[in-house]
Amino acid sequence: MFRNHYDTDVTTWSPAGRLHQVEYAMEAVKQGSATVGVKSNNHVVLVSLKRALHSELSSYQNKLFKIDEHIGISIAGLTADARVLSKFMRTQCLNHRFVFESPIMPSRLVGKVADKSQKGTQGGSKRPFGVGLLVSGFSREKGPQLFLTDPSGSYYEYKGIAIGARSQAARTYIEKNFEQFPDASLEDLVLHALRALNATTGENVELTEENTSISIIGTAEPTNFFAYQGEQKENVLYVDGIPRTGAYTLYDGEFDLNDPRYLMLERALQRLHKADEAPPQDQMTDAEA
Repeated sequence: MFRNHYDTDVTTWSPAGRLHQVEYAMEAVKQGSATVGVKSNNHVVLVSLKRALHSELSSYQNKLFKIDEHIGISIAGLTADARVLSKFMRTQCLNHRFVFESPIMPSRLVGKVADKSQKGTQGGSKRPFGVGLLVSGFSREKGPQLFLTDPSGSYYEYKGIAIGARSQAARTYIEKNFEQFPDASLEDLVLHALRALNATTGENVELTEENTSISIIGTAEPTNFFAYQGEQKENVLYVDGIPRTGAYTLYDGEFDLNDPRYLMLERALQRLHKADEAPPQDQMTDAEA
């Protein structure tokens, strides 16, 4: 995109009927590292590629935020803007619980966030938010739900979607395989999400426990939103008795090491890399066959 006479203010329309400042905010979403969301009949899975400002000098930037027990978000774009929106969403959840003594519907919360984003497109005193959100939620009435909101104030419900850098490759994978999502097991759904995310990485980037975040919520266990964040710890003893350094934590503290879900991301990554290393069927020799 290039500067023109109609992009000096967010309220200025171009002759073609476009708001260039809003479009620039949409481009900011594409600059963030990719995040993928997929939904089955029982679960919603969000996976994100964490990016470090300096690969050897700094920690990875968090991409997942817990909003309520039944709602979480993954972001692409400006993290500072995402923190503002996540604080707003948490406040809305608390207010709803206080007034109605029940958790807020995910669709209602997404609508409120979209309204807040849209206000930034109608006044010259503020700029639009430069972040896109994938919102995963669960309600007894609707079951698992997956939404996308963008800086323009629009929001949509999806079966599977990806945003961020190189996300078109992930969306292509989702479009080819989304029919398998509804009846997929939780671990297969995680694998689908990782395969889509893997399509967005460069040649020298490999998905690992350290640079990949994953969150799960659903009707079956786990019913509450929780995220594997991949924090570094020394000599963590897993349930199989093998010490490793990549420990996963909940938003509000560590969960039980005896929980079998503890190794879910590791198992899915192992399956992903084994599939990548396997030779195509047409390259196998008769002896190998």
